[in-house]
Amino acid sequence: MRRQWLTDVGLTLGVLLAQSAPFLFATHPAGEKWIYWPVLITSLPALTRRWQPGGSLAVAAVGIAAYAAVDAGPAQPIWYGPLVIFYTVAYQAGRVERVLCVVGTAVGALSVIGSVNTAVRELALWSAAYAIGTLGRTRKEMAAQAERTRIARDLHDILGHSLSVMIVQAEGGAAVARTDPGRAEAAFDAISASGREAMGQLRAAVGALREPLPQLADLDQLIRTTQRTGLSVRLTERGRPRALSSDVQVAAYRLVQEGLTNVVKHAEATSAEVVLDWTSGLRVSVTDDGRGAPSQGARPAGHGLIGLRERVGAVGGQVFVGPDEQGKGFSVAAVFSC
Repeated sequence: MRRQWLTDVGLTLGVLLAQSAPFLFATHPAGEKWIYWPVLITSLPALTRRWQPGGSLAVAAVGIAAYAAVDAGPAQPIWYGPLVIFYTVAYQAGRVERVLCVVGTAVGALSVIGSVNTAVRELALWSAAYAIGTLGRTRKEMAAQAERTRIARDLHDILGHSLSVMIVQAEGGAAVARTDPGRAEAAFDAISASGREAMGQLRAAVGALREPLPQLADLDQLIRTTQRTGLSVRLTERGRPRALSSDVQVAAYRLVQEGLTNVVKHAEATSAEVVLDWTSGLRVSVTDDGRGAPSQGARPAGHGLIGLRERVGAVGGQVFVGPDEQGKGFSVAAVFSC
């Protein structure tokens, strides 16, 4: 916040200096000193443009009109401050405020235009300022949407995996509560551990994202959590590991998490294998010995796998789902170039 404020102060002083230059090197009769005030009126609102973009532009417009109405002073434009404010209007003002500012600016410019050359110059300048602001706003909105989508995927992956483990353990614990209290107690301990782990990951996902996102090094913990359901899970690595970007590691981790979640929920499997194959790039796969696809050629299209394809595709990878190489069980895999 302090840095932003210092930037605004510096920008405002720069605008004021640029617009004041002709006045600093010219002499004027004592009675005409007041004509400098429009320069201040068009410069100082740049300081408040982030908080009141429309209001700041309206104040600056008054300064432009006052300077144009008085045929005195240096023959210079005093649009630098208003152009900066107009950019800010396009960048962060609401839709209604933007429309009102564009219409008001157009009407005001037409009222003071004195020639075709001036009209072309003003149209180019004001259009460029608004276009740059619009481009910045669009990029900011796209980044925000991408962040919301990423958080939604993280929440799905975290909750889907943890809740699946907890449900399986709860069902198993309830079934043996009377006949085998020891196993029941272990099941409820696993539920508690899964819940704590899920809470930690949720805090990382929605608590300003200050905590590190999961990486490939965290797969051991993920596998241990899954094994509490009674599923036998083995991790196999082939080839020499390479350095990967954080985004690719997160995508690979989420693929394993989604694959193991589906095994626990749907596969009726007794074992699964997670493979990291570094032979050519990186191929990550989760294969189980369960009942395979629901029907010949069927491909799951749940939100989890749809989101997984989007996540992996965003880092240049591809997702493959289907029966394993022996036609038994099911496999979820992704290939990343690295």
